[in-house]
Order: sequence, then structure tokens, then C-alpha cells
Amino acid sequence: MKKSNFVLTGILAILIIFTGCQEDDVRVGEIIVPSNIQVTIDIVGADANNPNGDGSGTVNFTATAENTITYKFVFNGNVEVAPSGSKTYDFGNTGLHTYTIAVIAVGAGGVSSSTSVEVEVLALYEPPAELITMLTTGSWRIKSEASGHFGLGPVGGTEPGQFFSAPAFDKSATGMYDDRYVFNSDGTFRHITNSENDDPAENTDGTVFGRVDLIDELGPHSETPNGADIENYPLSDYTGGWSLSAPGGIETISLTGTSFIGYYTGGNHKYELFKYEEQPPNELILRTTDGNNEFDWWFIITSEEPGGTGNVVAPPFDTLLWSDEFDVDGAPNTSNWTYDLGTGDNGWGNNESQTYTNDSGNVVVEGGILKITAKAENGGYTSARIKSQDVFEFTYGRVEVRAKLPAGGGTWPAIWMLGANITDVGWPACGEIDIMEHAGNNQDKVSSALHFPGNSGGNPIFKGTDVPGASTDFHVYSVEWSSNKIVFFIDGVEYHSYSYAQNVPFYNKDFFLILNVAMGGSFGGAIDPGFTASAMEIDYVRVYQ
Repeated sequence: MKKSNFVLTGILAILIIFTGCQEDDVRVGEIIVPSNIQVTIDIVGADANNPNGDGSGTVNFTATAENTITYKFVFNGNVEVAPSGSKTYDFGNTGLHTYTIAVIAVGAGGVSSSTSVEVEVLALYEPPAELITMLTTGSWRIKSEASGHFGLGPVGGTEPGQFFSAPAFDKSATGMYDDRYVFNSDGTFRHITNSENDDPAENTDGTVFGRVDLIDELGPHSETPNGADIENYPLSDYTGGWSLSAPGGIETISLTGTSFIGYYTGGNHKYELFKYEEQPPNELILRTTDGNNEFDWWFIITSEEPGGTGNVVAPPFDTLLWSDEFDVDGAPNTSNWTYDLGTGDNGWGNNESQTYTNDSGNVVVEGGILKITAKAENGGYTSARIKSQDVFEFTYGRVEVRAKLPAGGGTWPAIWMLGANITDVGWPACGEIDIMEHAGNNQDKVSSALHFPGNSGGNPIFKGTDVPGASTDFHVYSVEWSSNKIVFFIDGVEYHSYSYAQNVPFYNKDFFLILNVAMGGSFGGAIDPGFTASAMEIDYVRVYQ
């Protein structure tokens, strides 16, 4: 995520008292007009040593007044209700600018008084040009066809839809999927609440979807709640404003007034762009906190209309991208493979018993075959684990490995893949795709698995199948990995598949290949005391895109 700096000029926590258009103790019958409006301005991080603030770009306003029920803040013509009298603005216009904020104190019977304050802010944050271009090109919608297009999780969570992740088209009758969101280059935000009724003439009527009680901020309604949701709340097209800032280094869309995207949650109407640089060019993952500070709400939006294929990477994968045919005798080709060596922490995380080496007795190419041999020696076990990390990494495609598996209780051969970002995020956040695993204690059964947060360790997405002669015959173990699905095959026959959304590590990330034979551990189980040696033999490894 690109991080940007802000500098603000101003005075920290200045108490500014205005009388404006107010009079003390003006009475209308039994109704008292609000009076004595005071507005405190706090430019976050400003102090005597740092008069320009901490670079966050954030200014807090706090209003108080006598005989007041609620407050309204007005900026750029957009009115926002703030019952507590507190309002935060992130000023993102690049350069030195003076902004005028009007504050309205509202009393009983709707009578009100108002004042205005000015704040001078210097912002040095410049939104990336490519992000501005992406946002202002076309209109955006909730990507209803994608699993996880709408979800919720804990406040401050970093896993999209941790508590709930909507399946594709799950909210098709709520009034959300026909909405369109337009980010104009002049800073105006247009919400079309029904994109399907504007032909042949424009019709501003529409409905939206929102959280019970919070959606009342849009005005009174008569819709009966469905659980905690208000579905098909009548709302006409409207125009607000939008701006980009990066508080804490996270690019954030701020909408004015009660403007919103997807599902009305109230709150500060700010939508963080979650790892936007890792998403396809016409797709964004958004996160916002609701007005109850109860949940973070997640949305996938796209500027591609339904039926498009711009974001989909799918089979057939029929162009050979990379391969090793093992046609040169000796050590594995160093242009294709590196090694994991030693015992690893806690037996490579699985209480395994082997030590990995790069010795020719454990890993060698002979007669067009790669042989990875597990051996009992020196009172323990040795084997080998080779990987394409840092020499060949890829996103999406078909992997084919023709292999004959070792035999013997305790052997644990594997053909698998790990996310290339493992050194940055660790496991299981990096994701793991197990194309083939086999336990010598369950001789004619092989399996495939997926490990990622929430489904890792002893709780992966797993399936086993029978393969008679797994250790006596060669079989082709393969996976097709696309942008929304992973499918496993043996000898061209599908036996396991998993569909996924953008909120798992398999989406739009590089992975690398691993070939190894472990001994014992959580999957290999008890090692036969009479075991001496056995090898996994591999004819080829091929990757197609």
C-alpha cells in the first residue's frame, strides 16, 4: 500500500466562540432558541514544536450550545447530522487551503442558531494518478456475482467478511445490486439507486439496502425489518461529494453527507481501500465501520458490468509456461530449484523426523527421472525438499506432475505450493495448495488440501481419493488454479474443487512449487521400524497458462 504524508498548518485545540446569528434566551412561546454556540477546532498532532500537525490530515470539530437537541455541520453544501456535536473532516485537497464549516445548533421545535468557523489546512497528499483514473472511469457496482461481495467482521479486522461473507447473488432481492456509483473528476459523487429503470428515459426512483435504525438517517420509512436489515428502502438518485485521503497510509474514500456505497451503515461514510494495489484494475475491496461501532462492513465493487470477463482468469490453460523434464543427469537444475535444508523448527511445523539435505543420496536426476529418497541412516532419517521459491513463481494456471510415490509406513511425499509472500505474512496467511499428499500408512489413498486463515492445520479444505498402485505406477497429479476456483485432478479426472472469493490468499497472488518426502509427523504417522529407504520418482513438472 502506498503511504503518503500530510502536513497541516493551524492551531491545536483552539477554542473559537462565535455569536453569529444568535441571541441569548430568545423564546418562541415555550421553545427556546439555541444560544451560546462554541466550536473547538483540534488539528490532530499540532503542538508548539510541530505547528503543522502530525501529517494525518485530520481535523476534529466539537460544537456545544445551550438549549440544543442536535447539531448539523455543513461543508461544501453537504449537511451532516452530528447529535453529539462532534465531527471529523479529512482535508485532502493538495496545497494550502482555507475551509469554511458552518455549524447549526437545533433546538426543540426545530428552531436553530448557526455560526461558521474557518480552518487553514495544507495537505501534501497526492492521490496516485492511476487510482484517480480508475475511480473516475465509468460507474461502479457491487460485484454481486463474486462470493464475498458483501460481508462483515470485527472492527479493525483485516480479514474480509470474517463473521459473514455473502455467497454470489445472496442479496438479489434487497435493492442493492441495481445501484451504480459514479465518482466524477470534479469531486461530485452520484448514486443511481436503480440503474435498470432509466431506459428509455431517466427515472430517479429506486430502492436501497441498509442497517435497521441506522438507515433512518436517510428519513422515515415504513419498511418492516428483516432481522437487522431494511430491504428495498425507497430512495431517489442523489448527488454528494467524494474525496481521497490516506490517514495512516491507507487510501480512503470519504463521502459527504449521507452518501454511501452498497449497504447503509451510517458511521463516518469513509471507505478504506483494502490492499487496492493488489486488486485487478477495475475492482476494489472496501471496508467501513458502522455508526454503532459494532462491525466493519466489507464490499467488493467493480466498474465492469455483469457478464464481463475482464476480471476472470479461467481454464483452458493450454500454453506451456514453465517445465522441468529432468533430462540432464546430476543435481536438479539450479535455474529451476533451490533447497530447504536441516530439521526446521518443530520438525518443519509438523513434528517430522527427517533432516533435509542436498546430498545426491537424497536428491538426484537419473535417466530422465528426479528421485527424492528418504533414508534411514545414522539413527535418524534424511530426505530432500526442493522448491522454486525466488526462481519461478506464478499466478494462476495448470500444474501437472507425473510421479510415482514412495512406500513404507511413515513416508509422507508431497507435491504442493506456497504463497510467495510467506516471508512477509507468514503461514497460513500466505496460503497453501497441496496438489498431492500421500501417507505410506494408508498406501493407496492420496489427497489434496487448501490451507488459509480459518482453514489451516487440522481444518483445511480437504479431500482424499483412492489411487490403486500409487507406489508402483506413475500417475499425473494436477491442479487448475483460476481466479475464482481451484480444481484437483488425478490422471485427468476431477475429484476435488473449491470456489473462492478475493478474500483468501489464492486470489491474485504468486505461488511457488515444492517437492519433498517427509518422514512421520502429523500426517505421515508412525514410522515402520524396518524402514530403510524409498523414493518419490518424478518424470516431469509442467505449468500451463
